Amino acid sequence: MYKNGKILSVEEKQMKKVDIFTDGACSSNPGPGGWCAILKCDGVEKILSGSEKETTNNRMELTAVIKALDALKFSCIVTVTTDSKYVCDAVNQRWVYSWRDNNWRKKDKKPALNPDLWQLLLELLEKHSVTFCWVKGHNDHPENERCDALAVLETKNFKIG
Repeated sequence: MYKNGKILSVEEKQMKKVDIFTDGACSSNPGPGGWCAILKCDGVEKILSGSEKETTNNRMELTAVIKALDALKFSCIVTVTTDSKYVCDAVNQRWVYSWRDNNWRKKDKKPALNPDLWQLLLELLEKHSVTFCWVKGHNDHPENERCDALAVLETKNFKIG
């Protein structure tokens, strides 16, 4: 059995496979935000969502992935599908590892944003075998559309009137 072109170890062959779909939303940026994650494993689906009063879209995108991975009770082989290039590219292009290694500074020496969340994500990535896949948002991907709708709904928790 193969994953990402490498032969899986005995331990990895026994790990559960989980599909995670995530999205984050923010009403104004910064402003009230929401996030949603759909987890699918062995024909079972679980939906997680939440909100924050004052946040950014990127923080909500990261929070959705973090909450989903944190909900897994044991190490799993995970595919995360997200419409966030910010999250997907930072991991797949390994930028986040460079930011961490450079004391949360980017190549241009400016501070990397959201280091608290990136640190949490990196810790979770050590527990699981995770592949990130990008999907274009608002493009009729069923789980992405569901996540978007629930994340937007979560932003309304802090609307006045």
